[in-house]
Amino acid sequence: MNKVTVVGAGLAGCEAAWQLAERGFQVQLHEMKPHKMTPAHHAQGEFAELVCSNSFRGDRLENAVGLLKEELRRKGSLIMLCAEATRVEAGGALAVDRHAFSSMVTEKIHSHPNITVMDGEVTEIPAPPVIIATGPLTSDALSDAICRYFGDETQLNFYDAAAPLIDAESIDMDLAWFASRYDRGSADYINCAMDQQTYLAFVQALATAEEAEVHGFEDKKVFEGCMPVEVMARRGVDTLRFGPLKPVGLKDPKTGKEAYAVVQLRKDNAEGSVYNLVGFQTHLKFPEQKRVFSMIPALANAKFLRYGVMHRNTFLNSPRLLDMAYSDRREPLVAFAGQMTGVEGYVESTASGYVAAVCMAHRLKGEPIPDYTRQTALGALAHYISDESVTNFQPMNVNYGILEGLGYRVKGKANKNLELAQRALAKLETIKD
Repeated sequence: MNKVTVVGAGLAGCEAAWQLAERGFQVQLHEMKPHKMTPAHHAQGEFAELVCSNSFRGDRLENAVGLLKEELRRKGSLIMLCAEATRVEAGGALAVDRHAFSSMVTEKIHSHPNITVMDGEVTEIPAPPVIIATGPLTSDALSDAICRYFGDETQLNFYDAAAPLIDAESIDMDLAWFASRYDRGSADYINCAMDQQTYLAFVQALATAEEAEVHGFEDKKVFEGCMPVEVMARRGVDTLRFGPLKPVGLKDPKTGKEAYAVVQLRKDNAEGSVYNLVGFQTHLKFPEQKRVFSMIPALANAKFLRYGVMHRNTFLNSPRLLDMAYSDRREPLVAFAGQMTGVEGYVESTASGYVAAVCMAHRLKGEPIPDYTRQTALGALAHYISDESVTNFQPMNVNYGILEGLGYRVKGKANKNLELAQRALAKLETIKD
C-alpha cells in the first residue's frame, strides 16, 4: 500500500505529509480551512499557520529546543527549511515572518507531485493508514469521532492564549530602545521600561481587568508555558518581574541603569512593521487590553493590529493510547501527531509529525521502525508521550530533563547540556530513517 491519508495541514500535518511524500508515498492531505475556521485562525488559505507567537524559541544547543531544531534540520525537515528561509532577527531565537513562512510551506506542499490537497472538514477517522494531525483546535465533530474511536475519557483539555500584535510606528521610541536580554545575538527586541510606581499600577489593573468569557476556564487548566499575563499578575505582584518583564541585562541607555520592569516586543514580520508583546498571551476583553496595555509608557498610543485571544486546546491521554511511533497501540496504522498528542510547541509538534510519518513509512514497507532512543530529543519526546507509568499526563515542551542522563557528572548546566547535545547528534547519525 503506497497511499496515506494525513488530516490537518498545520505544522505536524505538513511535516508528516512531506516526509511520506519524499519517501514515495501518495499522500492525501485534508484541511478544513478555509471552509471552516476556528476563532484562533486568521489565514484563510495558508498551511502551518502560527496561531500564537512567531518564535520557534531558542536556537542554542544549551537549550533543548535548540537541539531538537538541529536534529530536525539534519533529518531534512520541511518546517525547519521554511523557518530558516523566512527568519527575522530575534537575538538568540529563531523567529519567522509568519505570513512568509506559512506561504512557503503552503507552496511546497501544493507543488509536491506526491501530495494531493483535499479541502473540507473531516468528521470521521479515515481508514488506515492515516495520521491525524488536526492540532489543539480539532473540530467538535472530529473530536467526537476520536472519542468514539478510543472510548470515553480519552481526552483532556487545557487553554492556550495568543499575544497582541502592535503597529511598529505607534511605539514611542523616545521611551523605548533596542536591545537583547543578556546581550545574546543582535539588538532585535524593543524594550519598554516601567518604573516601580508605573509597574505596580499596571499589575493592579491587569489583575482586575475584565476577561472575555471562555467556557469552562479555570486557572489550574492553564498551561504553564503559555500562561495568560493576567493570570500571572494575579499570582503575585512580582510574578511578572521574574517572568516576561524581568529587567535583568537590559540597561536603559538614557540612565545606564536597569529599569524596575521591562516589556519586550519582538519583530513579527520581515519588514519590521509589526511587533508582538513577548509573553503577553491573554484572554482579556479587547477594550480592556487596549486600556491596560496602554499603561506601558512607550505603548500609550499603540495601535493594536490584533488583540490577544484565548482558545481551548485539546490533547489525548497519550500514554494510555499511543506508542513511541505516535501510533494507536491497537492499530499501528492509525497515528496521531502534533499538540493533540501532548507535545507542546511549534518545534515539538513538527518533531512528532516527522517521527509519526517516518515510522508509518517503515511499517508500510514491512521494515522495523527506527529506534529513536531517549539519547535524542526526537526520541525523548516520543518516549514521554508514550510512557505508560505516567498517571497525570500534561503537555510538555522538550527539555533536557526527559533525555537519558549522561551517567557521569559534568560541572555547569550549560556544559552538561552541550555534552547531551553532542551525544544526541552523534546518536542521530546512526539512526537510518
